[in-house]
Amino acid sequence: MDNPKTPCIGICSTTSLGDSVCRGCKRYSFEVINWNGYDKPGKAAVLRRIEKLICQILENKLRIFSIPNLKLGMEKASVPFNDELSPYCWLHNLLKKHHHAIDSLEDFGVYTLPAYEELSLEQLCEQIEQELLLLCEAHFDRYYEMPNLQSGNSA
Repeated sequence: MDNPKTPCIGICSTTSLGDSVCRGCKRYSFEVINWNGYDKPGKAAVLRRIEKLICQILENKLRIFSIPNLKLGMEKASVPFNDELSPYCWLHNLLKKHHHAIDSLEDFGVYTLPAYEELSLEQLCEQIEQELLLLCEAHFDRYYEMPNLQSGNSA
């Protein structure tokens, strides 16, 4: 990535609610706070981690069949996206910011996979967010929240 952009989509919960994982962009609170101090490789690493987690969740529920339609829909809806990341990241931003105004995902070049067709878009978005937040929190707990271990002591 030449000049990594912030993944912020204007729905921050780390500063307003004190969450360890932002409900909007899925960065960890310390990444939100320190973002401007990160070098390009540091920013790119954060973006790639988020991209992998988003793709892991969305690719199991939705299929993008027209990237040009998705991009055009994003622009028309004025939803920010980073074209250096997977279109599934764009789709995540669209669903977070604009799902209430979507009549048909197909207008955006997207369809729901059969296992999730019975869910309303609202229900699907809620499930995606719950799973993604759970995955991000598990990743945070595993790699950043170190247990308070004292050598030589047993419980």
